[in-house]
Amino acid sequence: MRDVEDMQYAGEVETPEIDDTPAYGQGSTMKARIKKIEWEADGINSYFLTTLDGQDMPAFEPGAHVDVQLKPGLTRSYSLVNDPKERRYYEIAVHHAIDSRGGSRHIHEVWRVGEIVEISAPKNNFPMNEDAAHTVLIAGGIGVTPMLPMIARLEDLGKSWELHYVAATPDRAAYVDRIAAFPNAKIVFDGIEGGAKLDLAGLSESAPGDAHLYCCGPGGMLDAFVALNKGRPSENVHIEYFSADTEIATDGGYALELTRSGKTITVAEGETMLDALLTAGVDIGFACSEGVCGTCQVKVLDGVPDHRDHFLTDEEKAANTSVMVCCSGSCSSKLVLDI
Repeated sequence: MRDVEDMQYAGEVETPEIDDTPAYGQGSTMKARIKKIEWEADGINSYFLTTLDGQDMPAFEPGAHVDVQLKPGLTRSYSLVNDPKERRYYEIAVHHAIDSRGGSRHIHEVWRVGEIVEISAPKNNFPMNEDAAHTVLIAGGIGVTPMLPMIARLEDLGKSWELHYVAATPDRAAYVDRIAAFPNAKIVFDGIEGGAKLDLAGLSESAPGDAHLYCCGPGGMLDAFVALNKGRPSENVHIEYFSADTEIATDGGYALELTRSGKTITVAEGETMLDALLTAGVDIGFACSEGVCGTCQVKVLDGVPDHRDHFLTDEEKAANTSVMVCCSGSCSSKLVLDI
């Protein structure tokens, strides 16, 4: 992404066997040390995280991210940038957003080499289909981060792929040196004199019918990408938001019945479902507060949610079996939740 705040097999290539036994259980966290910090572009730093005992980091797949616990009440999600074969560290990149709500500002201003931080197990809401005959990667700005491990994996597997990366200016484009090493990676700058726009329509039209297309970037870019590829099988079109213009539901006027805790909570006008849950002392995970990361997904047992997120598919929203409590509301007078 993923800076949620403010988001390969034409020839068989032998790869080393990976022990994927996790260092922690699903949903738990681990301590990690900030080993190194590097400048990547104006406003973008990369952070290298290692285990405290020098052991390998848990395995992950391309497209994965980790949730970073920054301070009480402040969690953010960041894509893992390094090659999945590299187990000595995790690398994340953080863009210091001008309109930051606290996450990127905290990291840029507070994090220092040697500090110990708390992170989640790797999670993957943007998995790559490794059986695709051809893969098209499209990235805008910091949205290039999940593409880097995808490229590494595609290269290992000898698969056909292409990358199209757009940034405003060269000094604001991260990982250009790493990307420029590949002739099938194209970089354009749309904020400089003589620059070029990314031709999303042309890329969509020219991609083979059986290709898998991946896009990560600003909300407007993703909306256009989805619209241009409506004619393709939905399983071949993949997106990941790193931020979104989400219209959060704050109308209130409905009740939440929590089956596990036995509580019934009223969501008042002006507050979100998440606000009401936290005020009632319900321990629930959340990160982006924009409905893009999936951290706050809760199972719905009865009632009709007012879906406002960018995480669930249209089919999942129509099924009404889960809801993102950070931004969504309710179309019914009561929602029965499995918490």
